[in-house]
Amino acid sequence: MAVFTPVSDDDAHKLLERYTLGELVGLRGITAGIENTNFFLTTTRGEYVLTIFEVLTAQQLPFYIELMHHLAEHHIPVPQPQTLRDGSRLTSLHGKPAIIVTRLNGGYEPAPGPAHCALAGQTLARAHLAGQSFGIRQPNLRGLPWWRDTAPQVLPFLNPEQATLLRQTLDEQIAFAAGDIYPQLPEGPAHCDLFRDNVLFDGTFEMPRMGGIIDFYFAGCDTWLFDVAVSVNDWCIEPATGVFDPERLRAWLGAYAQVRPFAEAERRAWPTILQAAALRFWLSRLYDFYLPRPAQTLKPHDPRHFERVLRERRKALALALP
Repeated sequence: MAVFTPVSDDDAHKLLERYTLGELVGLRGITAGIENTNFFLTTTRGEYVLTIFEVLTAQQLPFYIELMHHLAEHHIPVPQPQTLRDGSRLTSLHGKPAIIVTRLNGGYEPAPGPAHCALAGQTLARAHLAGQSFGIRQPNLRGLPWWRDTAPQVLPFLNPEQATLLRQTLDEQIAFAAGDIYPQLPEGPAHCDLFRDNVLFDGTFEMPRMGGIIDFYFAGCDTWLFDVAVSVNDWCIEPATGVFDPERLRAWLGAYAQVRPFAEAERRAWPTILQAAALRFWLSRLYDFYLPRPAQTLKPHDPRHFERVLRERRKALALALP
């Protein structure tokens, strides 16, 4: 369990005094995530999630918090940030920024089928369109500048073949971002981390219902195509190889395109952006694996998974965008 900051029942009682959310019933750590400390928080008035931010600063957080509020106001199923008695939505605990949001129904599907993929694609497209009217701008903090800064830190841990792959892919992404196609890609607020464990479903496997999108704390303004690529690189692959499953990929992209049709520039950029999405998570997993932050218990993901995904994207053409 990735808990960086312990929280006692007494801490939770005192925190709830700042809200009008009722009295504490229960507090339970969430056994997922490596960036924040998360707890399920049950009160006499409902079910919530308490998040303590270990990396992001109070100055960076308004983007994420207000984006969730904005999307919820536009009927996108996301956690609703709760308002304190003083009218703010951000507080602190043990000297770190903290927030309480509503807990959504459902659970994540570890082996999604085409129906799950279609619901995820459709909902992300709706979120992209709703985000167009959001007034705060903040870049994706794990975008190209971060890749450039992080690559030299992880290169000493790689063998020569891996180092060549990283350098070549990064150089190509730098060149692509400076080219003519990239500026034409539609962009705006993006989740940037829409893995299958960040989407909740109700219903049955055969007939799932969307529960909602969670964990917006990697969100930022980026191309929407990058957001799509991050998603399908997780939702629509065979985990052991990184190879796309055509049925799931068609379902995901088709449902997205029904809500927000893809532009011609996006079709041209698709193979390159798929590699960008794989590179981003290979780099972050390398960083977390070889240069971990102190924590009570920390289980970083195996970076070799996204190395395989990146190699697959470089050698095989993906299904064209609809």
